[in-house]
Amino acid sequence: MKIDLSVNIGKINFKNPLLVASGTFGYGEEYSKFFDLGKLGGVITKSITLNPKIGHPPVRTCETASGMLNCIGLENVGVDRFIKEKLPFLKQFNTKIIVNIAGSSVEEYIEVVEKLNRAQGIDMLEVNISCPNVRQGGMIFGCDRKLAYNCVEKVKEASRFPIMVKLSPNVRDITEIALAVEDAGADAISLINTLVGMAIDLEKRKPILSNVTGGLSGPAIKPVALAMVYKVAQKVKIPIVGLGGITNYKDALEFILAGASLIQIGTANFVDPQSAIKIVKGMEGYCQENRIKRINNLIGKLETT
Repeated sequence: MKIDLSVNIGKINFKNPLLVASGTFGYGEEYSKFFDLGKLGGVITKSITLNPKIGHPPVRTCETASGMLNCIGLENVGVDRFIKEKLPFLKQFNTKIIVNIAGSSVEEYIEVVEKLNRAQGIDMLEVNISCPNVRQGGMIFGCDRKLAYNCVEKVKEASRFPIMVKLSPNVRDITEIALAVEDAGADAISLINTLVGMAIDLEKRKPILSNVTGGLSGPAIKPVALAMVYKVAQKVKIPIVGLGGITNYKDALEFILAGASLIQIGTANFVDPQSAIKIVKGMEGYCQENRIKRINNLIGKLETT
């Protein structure tokens, strides 16, 4: 039986539900030697800002129980170099290109969008209003309903691409933020970004990360992510992209049952560079075994009674 893994978000058709998460896949070149990027539903780039950023000094990552902490600090080449040096490589592959964007002000987001509007080959933007390891911008917008609405509304007005808004779990009620960005015109929502976490070197009596705190990702956050995807799915009408601790096809299908149309693979890319491809194959195998012709038939089909 032929399995249809394709999923639509608006007018964009993804060949399968598998995306690779921003910040865990570089600009695509780093992983292209391990598999054909064309087998992915889409590639989400590192967060791109108006100007290049060097990020935080070392130490920027550390392993934790069932996960990892990072405080990269949105290191990237900046939008101009991205368009000139990084985008042409991604355009070689038969996959959707989603550019994650970030800024410390609404005006910076708009300038990045305006530059990307003139580029060819981009399918969608992911608006990062939720990064927990920078001291300004991003997460401030993501923690306040009115600020989130204003930022997303302005980005939507400026963008010629559909926009997906990445939400933070570090809020009182994530459904309030989700409803706000939906009202502002978001075409989809991705959640969750990392949880704020910390690690301490007992011998030195100092934080391990240079930024003191960072973003916790990996299997440890999966239960939190699943619950938030489920809660948001009960409130919004736009598609949800689920992420947070997905390491295998069973994890991925749980997010789809909870209400996600697409899923993103993040930390698992560091453990096994071919994780994403294995998960696609696993989902297809599950559908074959259970005689499910279309992956769409599983979206939001969690039975709670």
